[in-house]
Amino acid sequence: MRSADTEFVGGPLDGRVLPILLSPFNNVPKVYRVPVPAHLDRPAATLVYHRAKQYDARGRWRWRYEYEAADGEAADR
Repeated sequence: MRSADTEFVGGPLDGRVLPILLSPFNNVPKVYRVPVPAHLDRPAATLVYHRAKQYDARGRWRWRYEYEAADGEAADR
């Protein structure tokens, strides 16, 4: 299967670029969920990222993921 290097913005994965598997139509999924296991006193959680377009100086775009904060927190967009 093909993959695309996709940037993550906001949240714990901010600034990372990870290879994401592409759909049959060569798109990354609309929502990307990252399960985080429980550790010491922290309960298990799921990080949720939504797909967004990122434009370059020439007007071309690529997909990136933006963090969706849980519990009504304001997400950086």
